[in-house]
Amino acid sequence: MSQTHPAVNIAVAGAQGRMGQAVARALEGRPDAVLAARFGRPGATAAGLVPRAAALAAAEAVIDFTLPEASVDLAEACAALAGDGRPGPALILGSTGFSPEQSARIAAAAGKIAIVQSGNFSLGVNMLLGLVRQAAAALPAADWDIEVFEAHHRRKVDAPSGTALMLGQAAAAGRGVALDAVADRARDGLTGPRREGAIGFSVARGGGIVGEHSVIFAGEDEVLTLSHSARDRGLFARGAIAAAIWARGRPPGLYDMQDVLGFEN
Repeated sequence: MSQTHPAVNIAVAGAQGRMGQAVARALEGRPDAVLAARFGRPGATAAGLVPRAAALAAAEAVIDFTLPEASVDLAEACAALAGDGRPGPALILGSTGFSPEQSARIAAAAGKIAIVQSGNFSLGVNMLLGLVRQAAAALPAADWDIEVFEAHHRRKVDAPSGTALMLGQAAAAGRGVALDAVADRARDGLTGPRREGAIGFSVARGGGIVGEHSVIFAGEDEVLTLSHSARDRGLFARGAIAAAIWARGRPPGLYDMQDVLGFEN
């Protein structure tokens, strides 16, 4: 007989933002997860919001799609609740644009709680990562140039997107190189010919575009394009909820969607 588990109590950070609202909507009517609390910035008093401390006390997992500084502070607050035989709430991080120092602080918090961090919680994007890595490994750098293109709404503040960087990292891993050594993230003016083996990034911002990502493999006589289009923020919310359900009860550590989906790294 299969064992049933009680629904996971989930708190939503940045509840007034677009993704916070999408997560709250995606939790409606689910048998496996419930919305335990919603909170926003310190001092936020909108209807339905509670102070962060109360939200964390009520939650087994917290979903956060806010900004790096707020996400790091939240990770440390969740980690501070772990101890004396009790776990702190698991944290699902969908924010992007972290500095190396901020990433180090998140990794330190993951020594006390389970953190699932991803630049994209879409199943389709995570499948795309594997395809990009395979294509990059099979197509030699001397003959095939790689360009990562991404487009998002006008309100997005970081560029390239976290997903674009994940795709660039997948391509670099396929070629056995470090992305920092081959990335070309800005072009303007007389840039000269393209470097052999470079992985380029192109960015567009405008309107209400939810998320478009393409990886172009350009040969001399043919072009291969692998792409993904997001039509609704609900798909990211559903992926984050799946990560929260998976993370409940996990030992401390820094995980990603490859772990949640059971893919080989």
